[in-house]
Amino acid sequence: MTTKALTLYELNALVSDVISSTLSRSYWVEAELSEARESRGHCYMELIEKDARGNVPIARAQAKCWHNVWAEIQPSFIKITGQTIHAGMKVMLLVHAQFHPQYGFSWIVDDINPEFTMGDMMRKRQEIIRQLRAEGVYDLQRELCLSMFAQRIAVISSETAAGYGDFCNQLLHNEFGLAFHVELFPAVMQGDQVEQSIINALNLINEREEDFDCVVIIRGGGATADLSGFDTLNLAENVANFPLPIITGIGHERDESVLDMVSFMRVKTPTAAAAYLINQLAATLARVENAQASIVEAVQRRLEREKMHIQHIATHIPMLFSVVRTQQEARLDSLAQRLVNRMKERLSKARYDLDSMMRYAIPTLVGRLSNEQRRIDMLAQRAQLMDPKLLLSRGYSITLHNGKAVRHASQLKAGDVITTRFEQGEVESVVKK
Repeated sequence: MTTKALTLYELNALVSDVISSTLSRSYWVEAELSEARESRGHCYMELIEKDARGNVPIARAQAKCWHNVWAEIQPSFIKITGQTIHAGMKVMLLVHAQFHPQYGFSWIVDDINPEFTMGDMMRKRQEIIRQLRAEGVYDLQRELCLSMFAQRIAVISSETAAGYGDFCNQLLHNEFGLAFHVELFPAVMQGDQVEQSIINALNLINEREEDFDCVVIIRGGGATADLSGFDTLNLAENVANFPLPIITGIGHERDESVLDMVSFMRVKTPTAAAAYLINQLAATLARVENAQASIVEAVQRRLEREKMHIQHIATHIPMLFSVVRTQQEARLDSLAQRLVNRMKERLSKARYDLDSMMRYAIPTLVGRLSNEQRRIDMLAQRAQLMDPKLLLSRGYSITLHNGKAVRHASQLKAGDVITTRFEQGEVESVVKK
């Protein structure tokens, strides 16, 4: 007896009818995406489930979300999670079974639960943070100090990113006229290559650590949904252990990645990063200018005190000169009187002993007279040295009023005519006050 065989189409149609009748409702399913791509408005996914112990896939299935549904649920998913679906993401899908005679079996996606994905993302993020804290590197960046004179900036960004251009323009045209030196280390800032690309750039900067004061990682211009590449343990460890302060400007106000958490400073945008650096250097400039002003003020005060001191000394020079002159004149008079008295005593004694001297001490007397002559000569020289003319020759002057030396300013009154005598000549002056 010949058995009639079914065609493949008939067999598949039979399977389709069975599935439609037995799996007629939709099911919520939890799975990990091993692949997710869009084509012509549709989204094609590959779902897997891994063994918790061996991390080996134990189940696999295809899923499709048609254009009319995908266009509705995708914006809501991105708004809530801040990310697009991508490989490695945990999702909860509402699906129904479909078996097409031509294309085979697949799960058709009717909805996605973004809260489930958010919870999984938070769980992964918290796990990364816990690991960083356990390694003792979570706070390392915040223990660094940004140089007060930070001007040499290493930038990690896409060369064509609008945010990079905004960052450079703001530094270049800052209101204080401060000069910054920026060097770009290009990196991929969205997609699957973000992690390794940024790590490669950090390695290049690390080789030239002495050339830079800090590192700025800026994104700018990308979608908020592309932040998943900044939430990886490997990248966070590289940033946390980096020897230079790292400033991040990769997200928006409400989005904070693990990279932001471990960096030295997190700002909202590339322009905010530029503003932070400008304000830091402007504060240093203000401190330098204040110190400069304080130094100038202190020097001016010291100069003013010294000027007043010199003026005070200058007002006392005539009086001091008068005192010195009087002292020297009195000393000369005393020396002269002592000389006269001494000579009288010597002459008196010489007359008294003249006879005996003539007989016994003529040679001795001659010697003594010679000695006395030398002493007289020396005294005369000393008297000459104390002559006021010598003081005049040294730049001093003598002020006379009515032919008498003026020793104190109180001796004069307004209108008095005084004569000032110098080494060479003299001048007359009228006292004003």
